[in-house]
Amino acid sequence: MTENRISYIVRGVSFDIYNQLGPGLLESIYERALYHVLLNEGFEVRSQVKIPVIFNDIDLGIGYRIDLLVENKVIVEIKFVEELSNLHKKQLLTYLKLTGKKLGLLINFNSTNLNQSIVRIVNDL
Repeated sequence: MTENRISYIVRGVSFDIYNQLGPGLLESIYERALYHVLLNEGFEVRSQVKIPVIFNDIDLGIGYRIDLLVENKVIVEIKFVEELSNLHKKQLLTYLKLTGKKLGLLINFNSTNLNQSIVRIVNDL
């Protein structure tokens, strides 16, 4: 399945979750709901995936965690913030570069219009 198809499905599931739960919950609740729905749909989904940071061939022992990795292709980062900032977008792009993935979704569930709060980030590799 392509990254674009996965992205389309994740967006649809996110709308379903938002419509059922509404805004106002912790990020971890939305993450868990998305994780379980995608698993039930037959997707391979991993949560809180560690990303090591390597500097001069040394694993610094400090890294990042991806909220969700779907089909080992699409990174999904869940936020519950007033507004998505460039910092959030840069963070997701960094995750894409560190993992060699092409596509990521940044989803802010603190929104009155979820459609405007989902951002696709593409890594040009």
